[in-house]
Amino acid sequence: MKGSCFRIATAGVLLSVALSGCIVAPAPAPGVIAYSAPPAPQVEVVGVAPAPGYFWIGGNYFWEGGRYAWHPGYWQAPRPGYRWVPHAWNHAGNGWRMAPGHWVRR
Repeated sequence: MKGSCFRIATAGVLLSVALSGCIVAPAPAPGVIAYSAPPAPQVEVVGVAPAPGYFWIGGNYFWEGGRYAWHPGYWQAPRPGYRWVPHAWNHAGNGWRMAPGHWVRR
């Protein structure tokens, strides 16, 4: 009887430790850092908006896999009460930090 109580108590402790485990991950950086300046933006042909009120979000280079990769622009529906802040590369120390585009309340 003592042996089985000890096993059950041990199993309970081990199970509670396993289930209460916490994964701690570092917080993501507020932007990607590249160690060379981004290339000049590509010239894009902007067609007709798909619907009234849509606006063009210009393409930009993103740092992916150790190199710059172009993401083409696209049409975006407006969000009432918000404005779009475009992507931007900012010189930071000995590298370049990407500030991703985002919506901001007016």
